[in-house]
Amino acid sequence: MELSGVREHEPATVADAERWAGVLATVLHRDDKPHVLFTKRADHLGEHPGQMSFPGGSREPSDEHLEATARREGEEEIGLHDEEITTVGRLDDITTVTGYAIRPFVADIPNREYDPDENEVAEIAVLPVEQLIDLDNYESERREHPRRGDVRLHFFHIDGYTVWGATGRLLVQLLELTTGWEPPETVDRVVDPESDIPVGSSDS
Repeated sequence: MELSGVREHEPATVADAERWAGVLATVLHRDDKPHVLFTKRADHLGEHPGQMSFPGGSREPSDEHLEATARREGEEEIGLHDEEITTVGRLDDITTVTGYAIRPFVADIPNREYDPDENEVAEIAVLPVEQLIDLDNYESERREHPRRGDVRLHFFHIDGYTVWGATGRLLVQLLELTTGWEPPETVDRVVDPESDIPVGSSDS
């Protein structure tokens, strides 16, 4: 995993969004192998309960900028201290179906145990990059979205976790920039807009 691809990347930006969030796509080395840290959102949260995400959240008026937002949320959600974060660069801004624009910062962090805030985070999952780029753990689908039109959804199924949605979109770009991995040109299925999301298991 070469983080130089992120350093050299010129991220696309969203110009006009009413609501902003900053997130940290954090990379650490465990057993001399690169891993990516995710949080599983608490089930009682109003938006995206139980989904896998990167540490981060909404910008507060006191945040000087969106990287400050991401760093503050990293401290609040998993106990990641500001001095432990080495920012490498940024991925492209993206917008979500809930009306947010997300600015993702890629950061190198220490390999240690992190402490989830039970009010926001149900679990912390540290997943190996070698499994994230294994196509046996990946699937995708196309569906028509009422506002965004034709969209491709990415699903990474590893160790009982499923990374998808906005986090899946960001993860695809992170892997493309740092490993050369690319999703297959063809999707696994084209589905009706009302079809259930296949997030239950890797057999979906």
